[in-house]
Amino acid sequence: MHYDVFNGDADGILALVQLRLAEPKTSTLITGVKRDISLLDKVDVGNASSVTTLDVSMDKNQAGLEKLLSADVPVFYVDHHRASNIPQSTFLKTIINTSADVCTSLLINDYLKGAHHSWAIAAAYGDNLKAVAARHCALKGLSQNEANLLEQLGTYVNYNGYGRTTDDLHFHPADLFERLLGYESPEILFSNKSSLFYDLQAAYVTDMNKANSAQVLFDNDICKVVTLEDAAWSRRVSGVFGNDLANQSPDKAHGVLTQNLDGSYTVSVRAPLNNKQGADEICVQFPTGGGRAAAAGINALPEEQVETFITTLANYYKN
Repeated sequence: MHYDVFNGDADGILALVQLRLAEPKTSTLITGVKRDISLLDKVDVGNASSVTTLDVSMDKNQAGLEKLLSADVPVFYVDHHRASNIPQSTFLKTIINTSADVCTSLLINDYLKGAHHSWAIAAAYGDNLKAVAARHCALKGLSQNEANLLEQLGTYVNYNGYGRTTDDLHFHPADLFERLLGYESPEILFSNKSSLFYDLQAAYVTDMNKANSAQVLFDNDICKVVTLEDAAWSRRVSGVFGNDLANQSPDKAHGVLTQNLDGSYTVSVRAPLNNKQGADEICVQFPTGGGRAAAAGINALPEEQVETFITTLANYYKN
């Protein structure tokens, strides 16, 4: 039995769309909300014949990966997050690149030699790699309108991945993948006015309008930190709202805190777009933190550590 294990955001979903359009394969899908990243533990090692893993941190999946390799299960692992320890095994094939200007879908695009380039561009936009995505649009000779639609698609698919559980989402990531796989290219999706693209668009606009009233906890020339209430809509926008704030003020770092049931906060951190480094270094200082240089997060920041987080964020980028 083959397993496809992938992050439930735009990068993970659209990486797998590209791969399965180019290399169709019957598989068992393992995914979840964007922050559900300890996914290899969910693979049934005894029944696994092979595993593809896309856009999930190797650091957060070391134990699951070691179990698979110890059972001689071939693993194809493609990712752009921190990878402190890549096991040496003849059963492991990796494409790992932690550059701030790379995402998993772009790595898959290179692997497939551009076979489904438009999906990779949408994913890059979804990961807020706007300049990189724009360069790919130019290389492909796309019009501004075509580029805008791909940017919206990436944003909406990414937005769909944020939530406490999959009940918060408009589409389960596995269902969204399977529906998108039915389209050879995004352009077909855009031409169908009753497609899920337009359903997600309407939901996104509604939620983002609510986010514009977010409470500001801290704001100076270095960084801005806002907080959102404990609600499904706020959990859905927590990541894309952080991207939106970063795009508005590219010299600032940003933190979006969304309240959890226990009084702690889920945190999305965006490094300044003009200095895309350090987000992961900030977040790993807290027990449930992780991510990559340009964008990272903390799953459960205790309320008493909020001021410490703000100070850490501001001090990191002070110089």
